[in-house]
Amino acid sequence: MKIIKIIFILIVVFFTKIALSQEGLPVYTDYLTDNYYLIHPSMAGVANCSKVRLTARQQWFGHEDAPKLLTLSLNGRVGDSPSAFGGILYTDKNGYHSQTGAYATYAHHIMFSRNEIDLNMLSFGLSVGFIQYKLDETTFPFDGPDPIISGTVESETNLNIDFGFSYHFLDFYAHATVKNILKNSGVNRDIEITSNLRRYLLSVGGVLGKLDSEWSYEPSIMFQYRDATQEASIDINGKVYKQMEFGKIWGGLSYRNSFDGAEYLDGGSVNSQRLQQITPILGANVNQFMFAYNYTYQSNSLVFTNGGFHQITLGYNFNCKRERFDCNCPAVN
Repeated sequence: MKIIKIIFILIVVFFTKIALSQEGLPVYTDYLTDNYYLIHPSMAGVANCSKVRLTARQQWFGHEDAPKLLTLSLNGRVGDSPSAFGGILYTDKNGYHSQTGAYATYAHHIMFSRNEIDLNMLSFGLSVGFIQYKLDETTFPFDGPDPIISGTVESETNLNIDFGFSYHFLDFYAHATVKNILKNSGVNRDIEITSNLRRYLLSVGGVLGKLDSEWSYEPSIMFQYRDATQEASIDINGKVYKQMEFGKIWGGLSYRNSFDGAEYLDGGSVNSQRLQQITPILGANVNQFMFAYNYTYQSNSLVFTNGGFHQITLGYNFNCKRERFDCNCPAVN
C-alpha cells in the first residue's frame, strides 16, 4: 500500500503540475465564483462592498491523501478613499506535501471618469505572503541510508510577493498579475525548479446584456505562464446571470487547456496528452450572502481516477455602499 501511495503522488505531480500546490496559492477556477481577489491582488476593495469568501476544495473523494485546499479571504475599501486592504489564509495538502500560507494586500484605485456613472478605473495591488512548505518523509517505505530521504518532516518558510493591476472600463475589464516575484532557496532540494515559482496571469473579459434586461452574459479568458518550466495554459470561460427578486442566480462553464503535454506508454507505443479540464459552475447571491459550487472534470485519457474535484464557496458582503456605476459589472457594483 505504501508503494501505491508513492505512485499516487507521482501521478498527481506529473499530470496536474500547472494547477497544483507547492508553489504558493494554487490557481484553480474558483476565481470565477466572485473571487478574483484570490489570484489578482489589484481586485482588493474594487467592489462597492467588503467581501469575505471561504472556499473548500476536495479532489478524488474516497482516496487517501487526495489533494484538498481551504482558503479564507477578506478585502474591502478604507471608507471612501481610493485605498483598500485584503488578506488571504490558506492550507493546501497533497499527499506527503502540504503548505500553509498567509497574504496581506494593499490596493489603490484611480478613477479616470468625470463622474461616477461611467466606470473608468485603474487599480494596482501588492500582496506580501509567508508560505510554509512541509514534506512528511516519516512514513516513506525505504530501508537503509538514502541521501535524499531524511525520514523526518522537512519544512521551510519563504517570503514572496505578488503584484498586479486591473483596468475596468464600462462593462469590460482586464487584469494582469505576476505571482511569486522573489526567488527563494528552494523546496525539497530541487533548487533549479522550486527556487523560481514565478507565474504570469492575464485575464480579459466583459459582461454583455441589454439595458434593463434580467439576463446578462460574461465571456472571459485567463492565460497563465510558469517562468521556470515554461508551461502555459488558457481558461476559456462563459457565465450567465439572471436578476431575481431576492438577488441573482448565475451559472457558467470553464475549459482549461494546457499548451504543454506529457508522454506516456500505451502498450508498445508512446502517446502524449495535455491537461484538459471542464468546470461547470452554479451560484446564487441572496441579499448579502453568496453560495457557489463548481465541479472540475479532468478529460485526459490517462488519469488517476474518473472522479472530479468538488469545490464550495461561501461568501458574505458587508459595509456596502450604493451602486455607483451604470454598467454590467458584477465584480464592481
